[in-house]
Amino acid sequence: MDKISFVGLILGITAILAGQILEGGHLSSLLQPTAFMIVMGGTIGAVMLQSPFQVFRKGVAMGKWVFVPPVPPFRRVIDQVVSWSHTARKEGLLALENQANTLRDPFTARGLQLLVDGIEPDRLREVLEVEIDAWEAQLKACAKVWEAAGGYSPTIGILGAVMGLIHVMENLSDPSKLGAGIAVAFVATIYGVGAANLIFLPIAKKLLTQIAQMVAMREMLVDGLVGIAHGDNPRIIENRLQGYLV
Repeated sequence: MDKISFVGLILGITAILAGQILEGGHLSSLLQPTAFMIVMGGTIGAVMLQSPFQVFRKGVAMGKWVFVPPVPPFRRVIDQVVSWSHTARKEGLLALENQANTLRDPFTARGLQLLVDGIEPDRLREVLEVEIDAWEAQLKACAKVWEAAGGYSPTIGILGAVMGLIHVMENLSDPSKLGAGIAVAFVATIYGVGAANLIFLPIAKKLLTQIAQMVAMREMLVDGLVGIAHGDNPRIIENRLQGYLV
């Protein structure tokens, strides 16, 4: 559980609401269902229009990583690679084949199987890094769903503001209807800018940070496998991989 995400979100929203109260305003004036519908509905529609369905669906699902982030098992991977290195030095690379068949992570299993097959170290790194690059690009495309939402929502908020002002202009002869139109106009802008800078863009940046950590773990694994392929001493491999923990 990433507590700082909860604290940051609550602190940001609370600061804005507290400012509204300190300025003598009422919280009820910020509750405008029409403005909310315009901003959120328009933003979601725009993001759906620009994104393939699978990317959009996975991007939305990745939003939970902000509060329950995946924790890359760096330490466990290092211990695993060092264990493989000892086995390879004592019994040869073929002794690792049975372990490759028991691994749950497909990427790790493919990497170890390539090592067992005796592929050249440089070729091993090249093959696995191509897969890492493709995997990273896919994850980043999903994370950018939130970044896109952060780009669209302020503009949709301005659109809502213009719609509210149009409503005001249409009812200049009826002062009783002016307040609602003006409220929608300004609150729509608040919703658009606030959602972008308090929710959408921070989520996108957090996801990109987590993706970078996951990619680093795979790169560490590749580094370890290449070290085994080169026949490096297990202690040297362990010391090199520990550099990824800094």
